[in-house]
Amino acid sequence: MPEQETLRRAREDKREGKSASTQAGEFVREEMHHIREGKHGAASTKQAIAIGLSKARRAGVKLGRPPRSAKATTRRSAKSAERAGRKRTKPSPRRSRGATRALKREKRSVASHAALARQARSAARRRSPRARSAAAKKAAKTRQRRRRASA
Repeated sequence: MPEQETLRRAREDKREGKSASTQAGEFVREEMHHIREGKHGAASTKQAIAIGLSKARRAGVKLGRPPRSAKATTRRSAKSAERAGRKRTKPSPRRSRGATRALKREKRSVASHAALARQARSAARRRSPRARSAAAKKAAKTRQRRRRASA
């Protein structure tokens, strides 16, 4: 279950009209904090991000589907998390306990700054130069808008 502070931040992002991925970013951030403080671990940085995205879907953030290149199990679990976000039922204690125990056995280094930077770089490398350029231009544009608003 996500912390109240995370839910509040995600709702605020939604009110401000920010994208679903920005809202979901709050849940990923919370997950990284959990791993860093030793609450549990993860097998890889990618898994840590996936856990955060799953929590976001369960909290009702309207994220898109995983890409077609994703594994069938990933697509299936995303669908079930999205369904869980629509109805308000508690996860079964047995499943929850099993997942927590498995995560407690995993390593903590996956949430380090170096690991996150590595993951970001490899994700960026998979995108086309045009897509990267468009993202940078969009970021610059929104940054200018924010600066103008505060001036």
